[in-house]
Amino acid sequence: MAKRKTKKRLKMTKFERFLYTVAVFLLLASPISIVFSKATLAKVNFEVEQTKKKIELQEKTNEGISMTIDELASLTKIQEVAESQGLSYNNDNIKTIIQDNE
Repeated sequence: MAKRKTKKRLKMTKFERFLYTVAVFLLLASPISIVFSKATLAKVNFEVEQTKKKIELQEKTNEGISMTIDELASLTKIQEVAESQGLSYNNDNIKTIIQDNE
């Protein structure tokens, strides 16, 4: 009679089952977490680029406003406004104040 080979089944302990479960979970969770983190990073980069564009636009607006202020504060513009209000420019009435910083 031929002997049949019987397979001995190894019994796994609860701790070994827990370790295998954790390993399978990590193998499945790793790609998902990588995709999620890359998607989040892409979203943040997009928001940063939008903010940079807004900053550039605001800087251009500020520069334009600054130029307008300089134009309105020029001596010729002040003289024009003064004359339109009936005032005259008299250089003798202007006094220069010098301040010492001691």
